[in-house]
Amino acid sequence: KIMRQAAASFRRGFSTSSSTLQSSNSSYRVGLATAAVAASTAALYSTTNGNEARTAPDNSNSILEEMNQRLIRLEDAVITYGAFLSKINKVKETNPTNLAAKHFDNSYFSSLLPEMKERLYKVVKSGAENPDSGMGAYAMFPDDYDALRPFFAPVIKEYHKIEGDVKHVTNWDLSSLKESGDLPADGKLDLTKLGLGTTSMRVRVGRNLEKYPLPGAQTKEQRIAMENELIGAFEKLIADPAYGGTYYSLTPGNKYEISKEKYDELIKAHVMFKDMAADSYLASAGIASDWPYGRGAYQSKDGGFIVWVGEEDHLRIMAMKKGTVLNDVFDRLKDACDVVENIAGKFAHSKDFGYVTSCPTNLGTGMRASVHIKVPKLTADGTDEKAKAICKPLGLSVRGLGGEHTPIGADGTIDLSPSARLMITEAEIIAYLYKGITQLLEAENGSKL
Repeated sequence: KIMRQAAASFRRGFSTSSSTLQSSNSSYRVGLATAAVAASTAALYSTTNGNEARTAPDNSNSILEEMNQRLIRLEDAVITYGAFLSKINKVKETNPTNLAAKHFDNSYFSSLLPEMKERLYKVVKSGAENPDSGMGAYAMFPDDYDALRPFFAPVIKEYHKIEGDVKHVTNWDLSSLKESGDLPADGKLDLTKLGLGTTSMRVRVGRNLEKYPLPGAQTKEQRIAMENELIGAFEKLIADPAYGGTYYSLTPGNKYEISKEKYDELIKAHVMFKDMAADSYLASAGIASDWPYGRGAYQSKDGGFIVWVGEEDHLRIMAMKKGTVLNDVFDRLKDACDVVENIAGKFAHSKDFGYVTSCPTNLGTGMRASVHIKVPKLTADGTDEKAKAICKPLGLSVRGLGGEHTPIGADGTIDLSPSARLMITEAEIIAYLYKGITQLLEAENGSKL
């Protein structure tokens, strides 16, 4: 009984001391916890005249062992992770919008075995080092979302505004939406019916290969090995007349290595991604490490199908087209995903969270579908504020032509896309985009210059 009471007191004291590990006397607290265990042990054996104490030595030893292991983990947390815990707890206080810090639980962290403790530390390292992060967490391994669920679940639910259990469903079948009224009767998402002409349309997904650590945990050797394996897959596409094209590698010595001039050209054409080392969030997460090794991009002959290798996720698969029917680019992406997975290997997937991505913000579909449309009346003041005000309640995001935090076009062109990724199907995303375009254009035509 005494030992059970001591264990309960230890748990309470441990929780308190863990939340104040930034204090310089944290080692003193460990000493107090140790002394408490010693005192409890002495008390136990001082009651040898009691039948309960004499008849339950095995149970007492079990409790002692449990408390000993807890002390070892606490000491490990203080010695190994003291500076980190101090930092993340400070961010929790000063930056409440940093979701990783907000939902970081000291007791849960300290309860983990060394291997899992190190994994969670790496997951939230970026958020601890970048207090202004909105998310602050990046998965390191394909099973992190399930293995570290007590941490990830509340983070994911708050970001994606989900109440109740998270159970993502994958569905690319547009015909399944006919009865919901989210699809035109003929199933065709024709932009000409909305008064638009040829429009820039793009759909992309983030994917990771199940057999490799995610980018934040990959070694230089793993990055290079994965790229070489993927090159074998891309060479099959290059030999296929339906795709053709070529691969561009940034890895020194790779047979597809390109020059600095070619790289700059591809960046300007939005075929290649920029050096991630300049991104402090990705750098802290380890995602930008070993640049430029293991990085590259495949582009089809017609330029409408691109796959980035080694960016925030193992693969960013993109289909783009200038046309008038959203179905065309959507169907091409679906086909491309199937082809890449068949020849490159199984994509990482969680039974509850859908397709696994490095950043929890992209979980589920991992999809972003967007169009560039002109709304000169809504942007007459030179900003996208009015367009954002209209689109936000519709679940749509408005960006500049170069992505988030970039300016809109001089002619009032904006980048429009659905915001949701998780607990929404791929078919719903493209259908909601079409519906959103309809409503935004109605607002634009009702506006005055």
